[in-house]
Amino acid sequence: MNCSSESADTIAAVVVSHQSAETIGDCLQRLRQAQGVGEIRVVDNGSDDGTLEIVQRLALVDPRLHFIGNPDNPGFAVACNQGATDSQAPWLAFVNPDLLVEPDTLARLRTHAVASGAALLGADLVDEAGNHDVAARRRDPDFAAMLASPAAARLGLAADPALVVQPVDAVSGALMLTPRPWFERVGGFDEGYRLHAEDLDLCRRIREAGGQVAVANDIAVLHVRGVSSRARPLFVEWHKHRGLWRYFRKFESPRRGVATRLAVWLAIWARFPLAALKRILDR
Repeated sequence: MNCSSESADTIAAVVVSHQSAETIGDCLQRLRQAQGVGEIRVVDNGSDDGTLEIVQRLALVDPRLHFIGNPDNPGFAVACNQGATDSQAPWLAFVNPDLLVEPDTLARLRTHAVASGAALLGADLVDEAGNHDVAARRRDPDFAAMLASPAAARLGLAADPALVVQPVDAVSGALMLTPRPWFERVGGFDEGYRLHAEDLDLCRRIREAGGQVAVANDIAVLHVRGVSSRARPLFVEWHKHRGLWRYFRKFESPRRGVATRLAVWLAIWARFPLAALKRILDR
């Protein structure tokens, strides 16, 4: 399927890969068959597991697919911005390499976004066992509330069966669709994040700029989670906690006292060794 990137409804799919050989081929084959996709940009962050060879083979047979290879791993946010800059389509879809869309997934998301006026739209995410990902619908973190009650750390929201398009604070970065003007208006992803929390950050800045963030409850997408993060669990957890601290400093710290800021810092970094150990054991 060929779509001109000059069309007013064409989508540029941006995929950031890292050690993604297990799923990248299936992900890209599905994007090549997806309705409305006029450009595919794969930005690889230093893979050495065969990911590059898979992407390059597909790029040879599909002129819509361009490949950007970073020699190291500058992070998810940097790579997403690289892919967006290298494309021209008026719609941007950020798609994880372990996300497997159906032929109509992105086109339906675009239809919902146009009808609802949403500035950023996500979808319902399910794993291979049919379990729903709580990250698909989230509240903003409130770190001070988390200190008082562990229950406040649960950010996931239930799907509202009465709403096809449900406004939420944030959706998962595994799949995000946004009109390019909104993405450019807020300056894209914050490149100060390396891994994790950059999706929360982008959603919050879009809302603060006056845009609506929402999830399409009638669109379910298969997400084979954690493929890229299995090889380096300590690296992933370190940057996850670093991202949480950056998010707190940007959005919550200015209105908190010194004692609360110190308590949040201690809570985040006291959690790191336990989370890292669990991730290692889960491997």
